Amino acid sequence: MCLLLVTSITQAHSTDPKKNSDKTGSISGIVLDAELKQPLPYVNIIVKNIAGETLTGGITLEDGSFEIEKIEEGDIIVSIQYIGYKTISKNINISKGNYKVNLGNILLEEAAEGLDEVTIVAEVSTIQQKVDRKVITIGKDLAASGTASELMVGIPSVNVDAQTGDISLRGNSNVRVMVDGKLSNIPTAQLLKQIPSTAIKSIELITNPSAKYNPEGMSGIINIILHKNTMVGFNGSFNIGLSHEIEAKFNSALNMNYRNGKFNFFGNYSNNISKNRNRGLISRPENNSEQFFKFLDKRENHQYKVGVDFYLNDKNTISVFTNQNTSENSTVGRTSAIFYDDTTFNQDQIFSNIGDNNSSQYNFDYKLDFAKEGENIELEIDHNIYESENPVFFNQIAGPLNDYTDFNEAENESTTVNLDYVNPLSETTKLELGLQARLFNTNILYSSTGESYNNMGDLTPTPSTDFDYTRDIYSAYANFSKSFDKWTYQVGARLENVNVDAIALQTDVVTDDITEIAFNSDYFQVYPSLFITYTPSDKNSYQLSYSRRVDRPGIGQVNPIKEWSSPLISSYGKQDLEPQFTNSLEVNYTRNLNNNKGSITGGVFYRAISDEINRALFIDRSDVTSGRIILTHDNFDNTSAYGVEVSANYRPKKWWSINGSFDFYSQSQKGIAENIRDGVLIENATIADIETNVSEVDNAAYNFRMFNNFSVNKKLAFTAFGFYRGKNKTLQFDVKPMYFVNLGMRYSFLEDNRATFGFNYNDVFDTMKFGFTGTRPFVQNGEFNWESNTWNVSLNYRFGGGKYRAKSRKNRDDNTKSDGGGFI
Repeated sequence: MCLLLVTSITQAHSTDPKKNSDKTGSISGIVLDAELKQPLPYVNIIVKNIAGETLTGGITLEDGSFEIEKIEEGDIIVSIQYIGYKTISKNINISKGNYKVNLGNILLEEAAEGLDEVTIVAEVSTIQQKVDRKVITIGKDLAASGTASELMVGIPSVNVDAQTGDISLRGNSNVRVMVDGKLSNIPTAQLLKQIPSTAIKSIELITNPSAKYNPEGMSGIINIILHKNTMVGFNGSFNIGLSHEIEAKFNSALNMNYRNGKFNFFGNYSNNISKNRNRGLISRPENNSEQFFKFLDKRENHQYKVGVDFYLNDKNTISVFTNQNTSENSTVGRTSAIFYDDTTFNQDQIFSNIGDNNSSQYNFDYKLDFAKEGENIELEIDHNIYESENPVFFNQIAGPLNDYTDFNEAENESTTVNLDYVNPLSETTKLELGLQARLFNTNILYSSTGESYNNMGDLTPTPSTDFDYTRDIYSAYANFSKSFDKWTYQVGARLENVNVDAIALQTDVVTDDITEIAFNSDYFQVYPSLFITYTPSDKNSYQLSYSRRVDRPGIGQVNPIKEWSSPLISSYGKQDLEPQFTNSLEVNYTRNLNNNKGSITGGVFYRAISDEINRALFIDRSDVTSGRIILTHDNFDNTSAYGVEVSANYRPKKWWSINGSFDFYSQSQKGIAENIRDGVLIENATIADIETNVSEVDNAAYNFRMFNNFSVNKKLAFTAFGFYRGKNKTLQFDVKPMYFVNLGMRYSFLEDNRATFGFNYNDVFDTMKFGFTGTRPFVQNGEFNWESNTWNVSLNYRFGGGKYRAKSRKNRDDNTKSDGGGFI
């Protein structure tokens, strides 16, 4: 209904009697790079009358082609404009016998004085709905946010947990996050805090990926596209930022590039050094108790990347790079549980951990372009290594436990081999074929020096565990696309064979007895996809898409070793957790407003989910009266989800632009949540009073975002951002609404505005917090707070000049999730 309403309103406002005239024509053509003879997508095509007034326009497609229809007869000027290239203008007469004008191949020459795309950033962010993704081009209004993690807050349909940094799409955390088409082996929350927002060119929301992409992630893929620095000579950019409320948070990045002859050398360095304070409170009226949480997180992350592109000739290119990351993180926290009616249950615990992790990525890519334009074959080999140590020290001030230490060591290795072939069979058809092998192994060692709760909730000496998990995936895909008249369709399928082999060896620390827990799975699946686009005019576009997807359990969800704990809560994985499958259907409509004022995109989606993965909450059998909870995961029955999204960018004045979005989603969730039998007080409860039920909640949630950008002049601008999240439900909690307001300014200076200074004041009214109430497994109320009322200053400087196009890197993802989530 929302989609139909948006369509009818926008069409009603765009009524123009002239459009009904039969005497209209069209222009078409293909825009190419004059030197490389490669198609240029997203080139602006502007149609003006002789007086210089803009009549209509459009942009080129991926293959460089364009067609603009319904142009009134008479003399017109067609202007072809693209950043870094010389503008071409053509005088054309639309008249009898010349209503359809084909301009053929249009060759754009690079402007000698042009700057590379890394230096040119639009003032205002824009949203574009493409065939299989939504593209948000990041302008200076969003780029002033600080880090990528902070920038994501303003992206439609995306939510970022301000405490953990975990990211979700359309209310679901089963989403793949990539950078330049690759999933980094660095944990997502850590990675997003290392990327400065000024380094991001665009963000792609691929909510219904085609068969070319790996099918993991029910919500789809978030692909972060970074600016590419490919200018001749030595050039680059530098960024530095500082945030503060209680503790200081510092990040910086240096990007450098040297292009000469057949070689293109590139490298960058980024870091994130910060302290973050969090606090929380949970109260349980049934036993008159309260839990208090205080945390201080310290992070120091450094990332280095170096590589080279070698152009053997016009048809052969070799590219290699390595990405190295070092991280030292520590957390000091205190969790206290106070029972006001019976102080013998009181618990007070201080914990601290000093963990470090190192990751290495090695990438090789070879691309061969055939004589036929657009036909190529590409081989890519990517190898990742991740190692971490994370000892956690528990100092029990009060309660049943003694002091103890948990030792965790992990090592992950993954290798991905891709072979892709693209063949444009004709000007309107294209065939894509590919093979892929993904080999993943992780080994986790755990030991403890004292007593702890095991995954059944028993207070016993925790066994030492050696957990080895291997998952090998072999796949092949095919995509076929065709365009005719105003229609475009793409149909494809991905075939995958998956083998999982997991084994956990647990050694009893008292008897030295070894228990083996093994799990194996071998399955074959087909993942079809279909995309249909109908574009009746340059102002209206409709998309229909379908895909089948899978959510394979993450390491944290299958690891039988304790993931984390507090005096009254512990979380464990479930080793035999099965994947869940999703059939996703989506419809989108895009309307470009008159006079280039902006655009509106509306969409609806529906998902049918089988073998749903969700939380299971158990009451600790060894200590029922204290209310201790054991968290894990399990598979449940089939369920469904649906939602509506509307986003728009509008410029009411030349100095004022608005980006706004609204998203609503609903999903039925099932999970195990144990309760104490009605009428029984917790302090009197026994194991016999525990009831185990499969609970179900219907969660309906919505988010509203609005960005306002006010340009005083070409150098100075102000921004205002507002966010509201409505109340929603989880299996454990009813989450209260949350809202906040951010204000900012930016000022550009030096020659060609090469330097930009930004200032932001976030959560102006200090309203950003996580509040909740719950009844499973006990009645409870709580609130968590963090450093959100912060100010941020940033400085970005760019250097270099001279345009040159370097190797275009394809988008490619991976298949590994980092953890199993937190409380919810």
